[in-house]
Amino acid sequence: MSKKSSDYIEFITSRKSTRNFIFEEVPREAIENILECGRWAPSGLNNQPWRVCVSQHPSLKKMLAEATEYGGILESAYYNLVIFLDLEKGYNRVKDLQAIGAFMENLLLGAHAMGLGAVWIGEIINNKEQVNEIFKLSPDKYELMGVIAIGAPDEQLETKKEKERTRRPLDEFVEWY
Repeated sequence: MSKKSSDYIEFITSRKSTRNFIFEEVPREAIENILECGRWAPSGLNNQPWRVCVSQHPSLKKMLAEATEYGGILESAYYNLVIFLDLEKGYNRVKDLQAIGAFMENLLLGAHAMGLGAVWIGEIINNKEQVNEIFKLSPDKYELMGVIAIGAPDEQLETKKEKERTRRPLDEFVEWY
């Protein structure tokens, strides 16, 4: 394996969910770079079925926080990327959901590349109607897929709360034919 390949694999495996942020400005340009990473995610027929509402205003973050049990994370993040599936751009539900997953992972990897912390909050979809109302988006056209909270990680708190990161061994879910 080349040095470049091993560096890239190390980069992917070192990405982790950050749930504790410090209040430190994150330049808009950083978020635009992260969104650019998302933009290049694969999608069936290149339909790119995503819509993003970028939330930075404290009042807006508070409203989002009220829609999830993880509200503290959303309020402490500098930005929240609220991700919707654009139903009018969709053509096949399974493929569109796969594309949204790839899009969101690209956003997480982009945040990691920028040295920022990020976490994907999926539980908020339990209150998707409330979130659609916040952004005045019709639920007939846009379906909430989750929120990615982004900010400067609170390294002290993250290290203190860090537990060993584990993953299932390959032989538990891979079969070779």
